[in-house]
Amino acid sequence: MSLLEHVRRLYSLDTLDTRFTTHAKPSPNATAPQLDPAKPSPNEAEKISRLNNGDRAGKDGASPPLWRTPEFFLYYLVFLVCVPLMFKAVYDVSKPSHPNYPKYAGLLSPGWIPGRMMDNSDDQYSTFHDNLPYMFILVIIHPLLRKLYEARYPLKEPPASGSALSHSNGSSTSLHNLAEARMDRRISYDLYFALAFLFALHGFSMLKILLILYANFSLAKRAPKQYAPAATWIFNIGILFANELGKGYRFSTIAEFMLSWSTAKSGGVNRSFKTNWGSILDSYGGLVPRWEILFNLTILRLISFNMDYIWSLGRGESSPVEKKQLDLANLSERDRVDAPARHQDYSFRNYLAYVLYSPLYLTGPIITFNDYISQTRYSPRSITSNRTILYGVRFLICLLTMEVMLHFIYAVAISKAQPAWEVYTPFQLSMLGYFNLHIIWLKLLLPWRFFRFWALLDGIDPPENMVRCMSDNYSTLAFWRGWHRSFNRWIVRYLYIPLGGSGGPQTRGTWGKARAALNFLLVFTFVALWHDIQLRVLMWGWLISLFVLPEVIAGFAFPAKRWQSRKTAYRWLCGVGAIGNILMMMAANLVGFAIGLDGLQGLVRGIVGSYSGLVFLATACATLFVGVQVMFETRQHELRQGIVLKC
Repeated sequence: MSLLEHVRRLYSLDTLDTRFTTHAKPSPNATAPQLDPAKPSPNEAEKISRLNNGDRAGKDGASPPLWRTPEFFLYYLVFLVCVPLMFKAVYDVSKPSHPNYPKYAGLLSPGWIPGRMMDNSDDQYSTFHDNLPYMFILVIIHPLLRKLYEARYPLKEPPASGSALSHSNGSSTSLHNLAEARMDRRISYDLYFALAFLFALHGFSMLKILLILYANFSLAKRAPKQYAPAATWIFNIGILFANELGKGYRFSTIAEFMLSWSTAKSGGVNRSFKTNWGSILDSYGGLVPRWEILFNLTILRLISFNMDYIWSLGRGESSPVEKKQLDLANLSERDRVDAPARHQDYSFRNYLAYVLYSPLYLTGPIITFNDYISQTRYSPRSITSNRTILYGVRFLICLLTMEVMLHFIYAVAISKAQPAWEVYTPFQLSMLGYFNLHIIWLKLLLPWRFFRFWALLDGIDPPENMVRCMSDNYSTLAFWRGWHRSFNRWIVRYLYIPLGGSGGPQTRGTWGKARAALNFLLVFTFVALWHDIQLRVLMWGWLISLFVLPEVIAGFAFPAKRWQSRKTAYRWLCGVGAIGNILMMMAANLVGFAIGLDGLQGLVRGIVGSYSGLVFLATACATLFVGVQVMFETRQHELRQGIVLKC
């Protein structure tokens, strides 16, 4: 295999996540059609079939390749000129000789590249960066301990129960019982390790976490079925606010409250003991004393368990898996997610193991309870040693990219220092914002891929969170399908669809469209509050909801079917609209996660506050147009290969 083939395989979608290419490789053991989130619908499958048969320019198919046309050779020239200039602009403003350098020099740290300081001023990434050696050790220890545990407790087939699940291929009850034994052994190890991991992370605060988990479990099991969904949402959103207001419920604060209550009854007896016990417990808060900061992700798993359990109650005794006659050991992801687990699987033990599963506890990706139970029974066939190694190599390349960037590009430190923006040219200002967003993308991608890599090593295959590079997005709607993808899928399953979504007979007419828009606003309000209960993040959520409207309106005003005879003109028209989308997405994310509204206003004034700035803005829009055309063709290329990512 040549070097180029190795690189192609390394950066293939199949290496990133087999969910994207599952439809191209149907399982030989499947005995019934299986729908998968990455698999094309029947209409799309028919379209791809035509493409594979040579109908590449059909009315409903992908357009002929444009990579070797004169138009795209011009685009290549633009890339060759502009991309180096982009890096140079932000590198120049990061030099010690720049007038603003003393204002942010204190935010820089000694780096490992000789002669360069490192911009480790972002709190999220610095935590990940500083603890990375310890996390690598943990990733090695955790699977090794599981191997030892499995050697100590080898699989033994349990006695057959009253009724066994049917297998579509007629496999014996013995195989089913072995799967049950495998699940029992995996969950036992997951739970033991998770409890030890939780205590190491949060110390005695793990008691608060376990109390919240028990309350949520009790709500699902004891609340009347018709009220349980609403009660689940109210309880968990209430916990989000309570955690923020209570600052993690320090034991010393609880002790003081108990002291004030008991003093009124006992006259202040044993004051010193009652004052100190809370401080003693607070003194060991683990490696991450502020457990409430990381609890937002746990909230999603709490809701997932409750809703999966509640929905399972309405399915009756028959299993959808039995109805479809599917192979239990080779279910598609959609079947793993949608098919409810057995009633006895929704136990407190399994619930704790799922919610506290160590590889995914800190940052995700998010996996549903049904999917977790299915994968603990039957090892997913998507996990292979070669694919996992390649995925780990991709992570290391991304990590190296981030580290080199932070040694030569100080965009985060500059934005934090809020320097005199007028010192920078419009081009430099725009590149500071652009690279700031790229660093945000990388600082989120790295933890997500690291912990997903850990889960893959452990035999669990969660969804990939980052599908495309930040610079390979032109649609606001598609961007959110590919950014934090597991969270997006969670939102769709547990919030957006239950609210009514955006389709169906109920959304027809003016009221229906208004309801769909309201659902979208409610979803992004929750997303903003889930990220952080701050005004600027809430503004970010509302801006995203607002910025979706132009794309939706443009889709109604310029439907593709009316431009079938003028496809090139339509592609260029869409490119013009995509420029506005990109500018709005950049503005919203800079407000929410980088420089805030005031910083954005200063940035915009610096860019458009002069004639030269307006000229630059026009040039930048032309450059974005070139980039968008390449994005369009990239997606057409994927369609020719039978891949429909929808993002």
